[in-house]
Amino acid sequence: MESQMKLYLVRGFSRAASGTARERQSPDWPGVRRGALGSGVAALGMMAMFFLTLGSALPAAAATVEPVLDSGNTAWMLTSTALVLFMTIPGLALFYGGLVRSKNVLSVLMQCFTITAVVSLMWIIGLYSLAFDTTGMVKGVTNFHSFIGTFSKVFCRGISLNSLSALSATDARAIPETVFLCYQMTFAIITPALIIGAFAERMKFAAMLVFMATWSLLVYTPICHMVWSGDGSYLGSRWGALDYAGGTVVHINAGVAALVCALVLGKRRGYPNVPMPPHNLSVAVVGAAMLWVGWFGFNAGSALAANGRAGMAMLATHTATATAALV
Repeated sequence: MESQMKLYLVRGFSRAASGTARERQSPDWPGVRRGALGSGVAALGMMAMFFLTLGSALPAAAATVEPVLDSGNTAWMLTSTALVLFMTIPGLALFYGGLVRSKNVLSVLMQCFTITAVVSLMWIIGLYSLAFDTTGMVKGVTNFHSFIGTFSKVFCRGISLNSLSALSATDARAIPETVFLCYQMTFAIITPALIIGAFAERMKFAAMLVFMATWSLLVYTPICHMVWSGDGSYLGSRWGALDYAGGTVVHINAGVAALVCALVLGKRRGYPNVPMPPHNLSVAVVGAAMLWVGWFGFNAGSALAANGRAGMAMLATHTATATAALV
């Protein structure tokens, strides 16, 4: 179709520029007038061909597609959700529990267990809405909603059996929004649980609970929204922060919080004069092994699909962990 249109343009404008044989012989068609008019028409023809060629060279605008449930992606994300939860309970609980003294083992186990329960409920009540609701966000515009979401999805309002979460506006493959909600919930659970290692054996259970709930609301949720909420987000969209699987939202976030906790609490009483050997290193190794396995859901699952990106993340995760174990 395009090639035929170009051919017609070439023929038509060439004829207009030169005129037919009868026109060239007619006294009513002065040479100067014919030449000027022909040149003008030829120039217009060249411009038309230029823009036609330019238009065909430019990529077509990506059309927004209607999301469709992908059973393969859904199955993988269900598995990844279970794997990431497995990292906290029992993985992280056993890892930290084996490193503390015997009198504090149950306390550390219950801290991980309770954080899982409390953050799960907080996520469903309102943290998911504040973290991933995109109401009021505009690409290229920084406003209040670039820093935090709204309460439009509190108590999972508007999330039904048929609600879907697509990979992107141009990719029809989608997973249920309930699965996406649960997967992101496991990230919100393990992040404060990681901080436990900074104050193990040094903070009362009630104080720990209040601190973790407050930190999840005031620190984790805004950072999550600013990085992962998409177009219009402050860090992810405006600053171009790249966070595939929680490097900023989870690890840097938890690491800074752990450092602040250690500095605020100060030195451990009795250390290094009082012996504080780990309770059971075998338990710690078992917990570390569970973290290794669970990390496949953490990293490969962050592709949000069963595709080549997930496979590459799995390969890189396993290679890096094996190397770190030996080095």
